Amino acid sequence: MLKKFVPAGLVTALALLLPNLALAAEEAAKASGGAGWGHLSAAIVLGVAAAAGALSQAKASVAACDGMARNPGAAGQIRGMAFLGLVLIESLVIYALVIAFVVQGK
Repeated sequence: MLKKFVPAGLVTALALLLPNLALAAEEAAKASGGAGWGHLSAAIVLGVAAAAGALSQAKASVAACDGMARNPGAAGQIRGMAFLGLVLIESLVIYALVIAFVVQGK
């Protein structure tokens, strides 16, 4: 049971920590004249989103292939739903890219 709570706790900690770093980056950049933490938090957001998206797409693809192998008659419906799922998963990664651009201020 603890194995399920550890990843959820890490994701929650990152979700709470990264916006604070992004907001603090603006003040740090003004004070030091440097880039601050915005670039690092944007890179972490993109890395986590890409990794989670890749794992989700892999699981969805495996489930779709397994479903088509078990029931070839429903392959068309399964394929359509799998494509829809993959598009929605990829859109979340694109949203993370947009958020990273907003964090960087570009």
